[in-house]
Amino acid sequence: MPAELAQNDMTIVSKALSSIGDIATLPEVTVKIIEIVEDPKSTARELHTVIKTDPALSAKVLKVVNSAFYGLPGQIASVDRAIILLGMSAVKNIAVAASIARLFKKGKMSDHFSAKDLWRHSVAVGVTARMIHKASGQPAGLEEVFLAGLIHDIGILVERQAFPDQLADAINRCVSGEGTFRDLEVKIIGADHQAFGDGLTTKWKFPRHLRAIVGFHHTPEALSPELQKLGYTIHMADIICCREKHGFCITESLCEIPEEVFVGAGIDHSRLEEILEALPEEIENAESMLNG
Repeated sequence: MPAELAQNDMTIVSKALSSIGDIATLPEVTVKIIEIVEDPKSTARELHTVIKTDPALSAKVLKVVNSAFYGLPGQIASVDRAIILLGMSAVKNIAVAASIARLFKKGKMSDHFSAKDLWRHSVAVGVTARMIHKASGQPAGLEEVFLAGLIHDIGILVERQAFPDQLADAINRCVSGEGTFRDLEVKIIGADHQAFGDGLTTKWKFPRHLRAIVGFHHTPEALSPELQKLGYTIHMADIICCREKHGFCITESLCEIPEEVFVGAGIDHSRLEEILEALPEEIENAESMLNG
């Protein structure tokens, strides 16, 4: 990307972030949770102490860990027990996901877009990415992958708040076949949802790998080698969920998944068929877990 375009992107993103309200700032408790888990010296007790200061978040975390999505044996009655069973990183990701859910609660811009549709797509991509990651033989880090999928399109929320008319125009023109959504975003708004998402997650002080996925989920080949597998996993999940019509589905119009995406994500076609068979129930479980 030319330097002047990159600078233009940064200027537009910066102006947008300074003009929006409630989504620009995460709840203080969520910020503290991220800081604790990113600090190698922190302890499970510190994480528990922060979460329990927010009774609503504590209840949400317990609802999630006791849901069918996790299928853990027996009921978990306390946050500290959840941390012991699932680990600090998993509970952090659950807490962040619960905090982010509130951002998608309202807003219908046109017949082709509502915040609820974007939420359904985001949950579906998170679920699908988690299943792809597990199918690739890596059971560790499932919650991190789920969160990456959940937030991949978060930049669209920035556009919705800062440039509602331009976003509606880009969506309608994309649906009418005038171009790809990302090309129309750049033409009409000046930057795409990846750039706005990168700016927002940087403002939120999210970990580098999550910011990278938000900023490059359509172009995982551009990521550094250690992040490409996660990037291809989210990219594959996005294609699948658009193809299967889960929620807002114009950001990735490919019907067939390129072979290099299979290679990058680390799964083969037979494993994908297994994922597709189980996917509707898993998405339903995740929506039930996070909604309400």
